[in-house]
Amino acid sequence: MEMRLIREIADKLQIPDPYLEYYGKYTAKLRLELLGDAIPPRHGKLILVTAITPTSHGEGKTVVSIGLAQAIERLGRRSLVTLREPSLGPVFGLKGGATGGGKAQVLPSEIINLHFNGDFHAVTAAHNLLAAMIDSHIHNSNQLQIDVDNIFWPRAIDMNDRALRHIIVGLGGKVNGVPRETGFVITAASEVMAILALANSRQDLRRRLGEIVIGFDRNGKVLRAGDLGATGALMVLLNEAVMPNLVQTTEHTPALVHAGPFANIAHGTSSVISQKMALKLADYVINETGFGADLGAEKYFDIVMPASGLKPSACVLIATVRALQAQGGFDNLARHLENLARFDLPVVVAVNRFYSDSAADITAVREFCRASGVECAETDVYSDGGKGGLELAEKVMTAVGAGDPARARPLYGPDLGIEQKVETIARGIYGADGVSFELSARKKIRKFAELGFSHLPVCIAKTQSSLSDNPRLLGRPTGWTLTITDAHLAAGAGFIVVVAGNMLLMPGLGKDPQAARMDVDEDGRILGLV
Repeated sequence: MEMRLIREIADKLQIPDPYLEYYGKYTAKLRLELLGDAIPPRHGKLILVTAITPTSHGEGKTVVSIGLAQAIERLGRRSLVTLREPSLGPVFGLKGGATGGGKAQVLPSEIINLHFNGDFHAVTAAHNLLAAMIDSHIHNSNQLQIDVDNIFWPRAIDMNDRALRHIIVGLGGKVNGVPRETGFVITAASEVMAILALANSRQDLRRRLGEIVIGFDRNGKVLRAGDLGATGALMVLLNEAVMPNLVQTTEHTPALVHAGPFANIAHGTSSVISQKMALKLADYVINETGFGADLGAEKYFDIVMPASGLKPSACVLIATVRALQAQGGFDNLARHLENLARFDLPVVVAVNRFYSDSAADITAVREFCRASGVECAETDVYSDGGKGGLELAEKVMTAVGAGDPARARPLYGPDLGIEQKVETIARGIYGADGVSFELSARKKIRKFAELGFSHLPVCIAKTQSSLSDNPRLLGRPTGWTLTITDAHLAAGAGFIVVVAGNMLLMPGLGKDPQAARMDVDEDGRILGLV
């Protein structure tokens, strides 16, 4: 597809050249000085995009987010879409590329899907440098008296590799270090990734990195990355990664693609810095949140919003006929609408149309939304680009005008206990009858509370395939209990990860991964990266 030089895209946003760091002809990073007062702000409105419970193939949040931005631009307003960066795990695993599709993509898609300006590699390197410094410190006298049986910090790799979930390091004699159990998480689940996505500035990034809790000493005292003297080196590795990436859509609408925390195991949205920049540069900012509204949207309101001060003006809830049929009807859509109503913002349902959908199917969704008192718009941005999203754009802009972002509020406040926060989400968002904490998880949570971390919000790692913690329970499950199996402290990111059910922080490749269908032809063109 034809692309414009990135300088032309920056011109649409009136970004002066000193604020651009060029990465080739079609991508650039935006310097953080842009957050200052040098450019008059446009005081944009933030639109949150989420979805009903998705199928394994996704329901088109990225496509609709991009198409909506393109449609708003067609209506004569300056728009920007803010997206997460793709992880190599899903790219080579199940989904292939994650840059949208058809006439609603961000470009250059191959670069964005693979080694995009080195951001994921920088996060991986920073994470593993801290792990290496921990083991080196233990090997070289262990002055901090690190308790090798109470080290929280794993290693990270941006790939699905189940064999690395649980490993032993330091084997082969004293020269190779001290043997201990550890493991790997996928880079999108790294606390460094969450920190990069939640930081408001370089200063805030430094503070958060220094606050990473790596484990306990032999007296049960908390040890942090700052205690190892690691903060400066982590800042060095993230020096360029902290700057958002400017790219373009298929219709040359500007897009900021930055950071990549998953929504099922982390907080699941683009960086706070990119959103703040976008709100200064555009009239409307469309920000995607991952998976269903029970994950990405809930975590936005309960984690991102309190930490950043960013407040959406409206929400778009994506529904597809395919997902509704998989969920057994409209109960799942109804639950997500009820959940979003708790945050007191206007909602527009976007019916992302597929070629196989019948007119009767689309009409049924429209009638359900009408009966529910919610605006609904059919979209076909995959086939028609921004033109296919004009109805949605008009209704969203109307909703933004009627909404009051000051009314948006989290489900709970910091004074609630950790277990009570989990219960509030489980009952209020997932529809659980209650919560069961396994003994090991309860002990960890209570230890975190004793150490003074009970004020932090909770980030529940849960399957994206169901409102419950069981991926086989579809629709709107009732009569079930959320089971909490583990917990992790992410003090630098500013939340506590609470693991529900069998959720894993390191995925595995399937029997027939997308990687098996990829190749490069004789002219260097990449094949199979869809």
